[in-house]
Amino acid sequence: MYIYIYIFFFFFFQDDYSLYGIQAFSIQFRKEGGCVAYHRTISTSPTVAEIKEMADKLQSSTARVVVVFATEVELLDLFLELARRNVTGIQWIASEAWVTSSRLASPEFHPLLVGTLGFSFPGVNIPGFQEFLLNVRPSPKPGMEFFNMFWEEHFGCKLEFESQRAKDYEANIVDNFTDMYSFRYNRNGDDRLFNGRVEEKPVCTGSEDLRYTDSSYSDVSQVRISYNVYKAVYAIAHALHKFLKCDSTGLNEGLCEMHNSFANSQFLQDLKMVNFTNQFDEKVSFDSNGEPVPLYDIVNWQESSKDKISFIKVGSYDGSAPQGQQLKIVKNTIVWTKKQSQVPVSQCSAPCPPGSRQATRQGEPKCCFDCLPCADGEIGNQTGSTECTKCPEYFWSDKEKVKCVAGLEEFLSFYDTMGIILVALTLLGFLLTTTITIVFHSFRYTPIVKANNSEISFLLLLSLKLCFLCCLVFIGQPSWWTCRLRQAAFGISFVLCLSCLLVKTIVVLLAFRTNVPGSRGRKLFGTSQQRILIICTTAPQICLCSGWVLGAPPFPFRNPNYQASTGKIVVECKEPWPPGFYLLLGYIGLLAFVCLLLAFFGRKLPDTFNEAKFITFSMLIFWAVWISFIPAYVSSPGKFSVAVEIFAILASSFGLLLCIFIPKCYIILLHPERNIKKGMTGKHQR
Repeated sequence: MYIYIYIFFFFFFQDDYSLYGIQAFSIQFRKEGGCVAYHRTISTSPTVAEIKEMADKLQSSTARVVVVFATEVELLDLFLELARRNVTGIQWIASEAWVTSSRLASPEFHPLLVGTLGFSFPGVNIPGFQEFLLNVRPSPKPGMEFFNMFWEEHFGCKLEFESQRAKDYEANIVDNFTDMYSFRYNRNGDDRLFNGRVEEKPVCTGSEDLRYTDSSYSDVSQVRISYNVYKAVYAIAHALHKFLKCDSTGLNEGLCEMHNSFANSQFLQDLKMVNFTNQFDEKVSFDSNGEPVPLYDIVNWQESSKDKISFIKVGSYDGSAPQGQQLKIVKNTIVWTKKQSQVPVSQCSAPCPPGSRQATRQGEPKCCFDCLPCADGEIGNQTGSTECTKCPEYFWSDKEKVKCVAGLEEFLSFYDTMGIILVALTLLGFLLTTTITIVFHSFRYTPIVKANNSEISFLLLLSLKLCFLCCLVFIGQPSWWTCRLRQAAFGISFVLCLSCLLVKTIVVLLAFRTNVPGSRGRKLFGTSQQRILIICTTAPQICLCSGWVLGAPPFPFRNPNYQASTGKIVVECKEPWPPGFYLLLGYIGLLAFVCLLLAFFGRKLPDTFNEAKFITFSMLIFWAVWISFIPAYVSSPGKFSVAVEIFAILASSFGLLLCIFIPKCYIILLHPERNIKKGMTGKHQR
């Protein structure tokens, strides 16, 4: 997970300071996963338009951390504009050039800059330095112009010896430095713009004394830049001491060798070799590139009183310390922007919650992204995930898309609405068949039952019962035995049913083709021959189903192919030898075709109890159902294919039952007067 820090970069440069500093920082910042919202290089004298553009960017951006490599002089105009707009809530990261600026720490900038963090050179109190500064007095000597101007500004008076040259110098400063606010503002922050003329001031009396005034000039409790100069002077002194081969001990103490020439390269080499400890117990040395050991204080701007900001040390960086111990920060002492104790959040986009992934916006930094929910079957279990993880096979994502759970198994259950309806139809068909069987058994000696061999009729009713009952094997979770039994039971029971119909059809045709009772045709196709035909037509299906079940039996299979669309695993019976099912259907179709053909030939035979036309109707229903079944079965997914097959079995079974037996039950129960031998000849008067 990446939590990006979203920052602004501003750097003003006229030399290598800002350029190289920002480059080094930017490379390391991006390496650590940072994200730069905006960076701008601005001249040391920005125009009003540039200042307003920068202020607009800062106000509109969601980046709340701003890193600035610049000096106090270059920043003042921008901060004045931001203060005028009352901009707050920005966490400023300051370079060492302005992190301890007393001018920027003035009360007018408190709402904007309180909480600023930055790296500063270590500060010390150099003995005698304050006394030296307090003893400096104004002078007309060259090089004292700046101090003279400070004196006049600080005490609000005019030095008598200030010549026109000094006035011209002041005017030149006003024209060429954007930092004239340093001279335009007195201690109370009042604007004193010269407007092309020198403001009239009283003449200095000479009794003015810095010891009795409060000024950042005389505050040397934690000098930093001056301390660096102090170390630099001592480093040069040590290098000169070595270069000139001065004797610091012995008889010639304090004496140095005479040199007629000064080799800069040799002196530079000696300067790199300097290694000493100063009076503040700090070791001063340089590496092979001439770089000093990086040593910084981490400074935090904290409001100590209503009108004063203190630069509080909250940590340090020591490049000479062991790896991992170089940076030390006391986090609970830091005051952040708006005087908050919590670390401010600076993000272009909040990290995506679990269950989603980050999608980077085109043309924007990598930390600006949209959060897209994980697709079904994928999860994102971490905050800020850049991609979703696909769940393993047979697992599926939960509702929140944060974890993979065992996929829901789908099959035609007894508790499904569809399953309940099919079970009800199955039981209805079985009960109806049983009722008809009871009726036929009760009236087994009547002509209508005996007309076409009652034994075949009872066998047909039994096969229809089996057809209805085999539907129950298709419902429920597939198991080892149900997968083997379901197609075999369906195939054999249907073939038995069609075999009985075939025999009935042949009996009807022979009965009406032979006019003389007891003729040879009837004898050739007696009861024994009918039984043999049923056995012979059923046996091939039994052999086919037995070989299929024993050789390549169907088995329960968890099919994940529908997981992507339904999120469920379909539990089904997989058939390792698909031709077996189609051979089974093909043989059933062959018998049905023969039955339909023979029944069609006998549909117009005269007789009250002629079954040929009813068999024709039942076969037409059978063919209509099973021709529709094949495309519906192939195109139906999961449990619906099972439901389609059950529906086909029920529809064809009900078709046979209603077409063949209901007309006979109608006569038996409602018109018993027609259930006589005379009615069989078609001579019964209606």
